[in-house]
Amino acid sequence: MSTAPAPRIPSPAPPWPPGELEDRLRALAAERYHHRHPFNLRMHEGLLSPEELRRWVLNRFHYQRHIPIKDALILAKLDDRELRRSWIRRIHDHDGRSAEDGRPAEAGGIERWLRLGEAVGLDRTLLLSGEGVLPAVRFAVEGYVGFCRLGSPLEAVASSLTELFAPDLMVTRIAAWERHYPWIEPAGLRYFQVRVGQGRRDSDEALALVHAWARTRADQERVLAAFTFKCDVLWSLLDAVDRPAPGTRDGR
Repeated sequence: MSTAPAPRIPSPAPPWPPGELEDRLRALAAERYHHRHPFNLRMHEGLLSPEELRRWVLNRFHYQRHIPIKDALILAKLDDRELRRSWIRRIHDHDGRSAEDGRPAEAGGIERWLRLGEAVGLDRTLLLSGEGVLPAVRFAVEGYVGFCRLGSPLEAVASSLTELFAPDLMVTRIAAWERHYPWIEPAGLRYFQVRVGQGRRDSDEALALVHAWARTRADQERVLAAFTFKCDVLWSLLDAVDRPAPGTRDGR
């Protein structure tokens, strides 16, 4: 019988320092975030037709209306009362608030998106009905909601880190729409304007949680995988809008 010692199992790699994890997130975003998608580039260059803008607004609304649903799923995973108090704000940001205890009612992001739809010529009844949403968009959104339902709290929160890059995209979009699409009522841009500040606040909160929870290299790699998945969701949504499949409403 051999008396050679058993081979040593390599010890796990040490975690990256917070700055390196953020650098890796930013490198992924530079490659995979949807600010580089051809549809977004054409939008910001003023090359989209009114029909194309309406198709984007209609399909993107299907994503927007599911944001408070995924945030409710994340909320249910948080076992700390203070974290729940903080995270529930995201649901209010999108669903709005009713008037109570002397506080005025607040329109949320979903209402502002409906007003954006009206500004580009879509009826809010159509937006709320879901009619005309492309199958690939439904599939991408269901995949994201399912990811937040089934994933760990770390993975679900990490998937929201695309918000780190959304504010700059919103600023670009506002300027592009004001310059290239003057036929759109300026009040319709209110959603983008509000989300600049909200996105910066929300991304700071999510990043702090990720740094606190991702204590091992394996955890950090899960963060990068969740972030990549979310980038793929957003990219797939634009793929569908950019090239509607034959046989769908917009694919003829």
